[in-house]
Amino acid sequence: MTDALLTITDLEAAINFWRARSPAEGEELRLCAEASALAKPYALMIVQGATRIAPEQLGDKARAAYEAWRAAVGA
Repeated sequence: MTDALLTITDLEAAINFWRARSPAEGEELRLCAEASALAKPYALMIVQGATRIAPEQLGDKARAAYEAWRAAVGA
C-alpha cells in the first residue's frame, strides 16, 4: 500500500465493490467481512467530517480489503 492518504470516495468505492461482489445476507442484511471492515473507518470519517485517512489508521482486515479492491480495479 502506498503512503498516500486514502480518500473517503475510495473507501466508499471499495465498500460498494465488496457489496456488489458479496451482497448483504440474512434478515439483518449483514455485510460481508470486507465491506464491514471498511465500513468502520468510513463511518468514523463521516462522523469526524474527514475526507482523507492515513493507511495506518485502517485495521488489518480493512487494509486487506482495501488492497484487494485496488488490485481488482487496477488502481
